Amino acid sequence: MCTTSRNSLTHLLGRALLLALAACSVNGILAAQTPSPSFRAIALAEHGGIHKPFVDAAKPWLAKLAGENNFTVDYIENTEKIDDAFLAKYNLFIQLNYPPYMWTDTAKAAFIKYIEQGNGGWIGFHHATLLGEFDGYQIWPWFQQFMGGIRFKNYIATFVTGTVTAEDKNHPAMKDIASPFVIEKEEWYTYDTSPRPNVHVLASVDEKTYTPSTDLKMGDHPVIWTNEHYKARNIYIFMGHHPELFDNPSFTRILENSIFWAAGQQGGRRK
Repeated sequence: MCTTSRNSLTHLLGRALLLALAACSVNGILAAQTPSPSFRAIALAEHGGIHKPFVDAAKPWLAKLAGENNFTVDYIENTEKIDDAFLAKYNLFIQLNYPPYMWTDTAKAAFIKYIEQGNGGWIGFHHATLLGEFDGYQIWPWFQQFMGGIRFKNYIATFVTGTVTAEDKNHPAMKDIASPFVIEKEEWYTYDTSPRPNVHVLASVDEKTYTPSTDLKMGDHPVIWTNEHYKARNIYIFMGHHPELFDNPSFTRILENSIFWAAGQQGGRRK
């Protein structure tokens, strides 16, 4: 009986070992077949207030795009984790409506290095140009220059529809964009000056097309631009207040193009 038991135990252990080896082999094959992400993005996302619906709509849209094109997107809701080592993990920084204040000093220093040394790309939306004195914070001079030397002046609180014209159709961010295109019910910001002298304007809104009409205008009104004085590929997209933008094919195409361009993925999307 003892011999039989020992033989049975040996047989069972042998089978278990074979199964374990087979599982390891399968896992190894699966790991080998799963490619590493083509790039990694970090999104600094506004976590509350009137812009949260836009952020909530952006997340599944980004997840779908990332899944189809083998990149990843992580999220943070404040700047406490940001330092040099943190940013070194990412090829793209998305400022998902988070304003240019409430940043820690360490985060500011790391972000400045990231942009000035071209360690990754940057895309900012809407709230990223809320430059001034807000919520007890002073203006961030470096970020003000990064955005073309502008200061927030006012916004159209009643929301109006406007027509946007692509000014540089050859820029990768504007690929396959039908121009002009309509952006509905946006709270267009005005600034104390146009950023045009300090940035490369990709698109501007025609204030004569505002519907309903409003007296709150700034004249020359760029809404998408890149600052070529910095090594990092960067693009600011003014639009970004409401979630319905993700139903606008012009907006989503510009965003998609911008992601691959800013991340240095010249081939664009895979599917």
